[in-house]
Amino acid sequence: MQRGKPSNERKLGRLWMAAVYLFLYAPLVFLVVFSFNSTRQDGVFTGFSLRWYQALVEDSRLVQGFFLSLKVALITGTLSVVLGTFAAFVLVRYARFRGRTLFSGMVSAPLVMPEVIIGLSLLLMMVAVQRLLGWPERGMLTIVIGHTLLGMAYATVVVQARLREMDRSIEEAAMDLGCRPVEVFFLVTLPNIAPSLVAAWLLSFTLSFDDVVISEFLSGPGVTTLPQVIFSYARRGVNPSIYAAAALLIATVTFGILVYNLAVLRRQRRVS
Repeated sequence: MQRGKPSNERKLGRLWMAAVYLFLYAPLVFLVVFSFNSTRQDGVFTGFSLRWYQALVEDSRLVQGFFLSLKVALITGTLSVVLGTFAAFVLVRYARFRGRTLFSGMVSAPLVMPEVIIGLSLLLMMVAVQRLLGWPERGMLTIVIGHTLLGMAYATVVVQARLREMDRSIEEAAMDLGCRPVEVFFLVTLPNIAPSLVAAWLLSFTLSFDDVVISEFLSGPGVTTLPQVIFSYARRGVNPSIYAAAALLIATVTFGILVYNLAVLRRQRRVS
């Protein structure tokens, strides 16, 4: 009887895991399948067709929204990693300084603050600054600022965790050998925290590319990101072109994950 319990627990665990994966990924599978549907009918696959991918290419709003989201996400990811790295370095390496509690709270606030509040507050600030200085107008720049505020908070958490695990004796040894603090940071610290920088960049990129709420508050006329376009289409009724756009994004993300995993496996084999 005792031997049967572990096997039953394993079966139950596998069944539960399969149910979780089915719940998470079944909608994505259906979305990809119906992106090849020949008609606009929902829930009924009437035949294979590429008409919605052709419609996607011909839809200027979706194409422009995609490239705008890509530009914003690339800039946001880079700025978030740079600012988040410096913030994490200050919080970890300089544990005691005046205003540390306030600085830490301000950096972490976007993590717990609703995006509606962040977007509204940034909108009010941008309007006040524009009235005072005549700049900036709502558009790509304001969206980047809003997304960077959110992405920097996540990047700080990721990099901060890696800095706390890092062995400081390596930095101390470099300083004993004559390196200046700036040289230690760029030659020793950055290479050791590089994986966390990549993870922070990917997280910030994804958050920016996927954001709707902050973009709605900070976008201007004629400046619409891809999630905004998809959301506006969904409110007026399901457009199968959205399925095609989502399927291409899923394929791109899957390809990127596979390439990254293969690169990690190759590095592990070289080390071993």
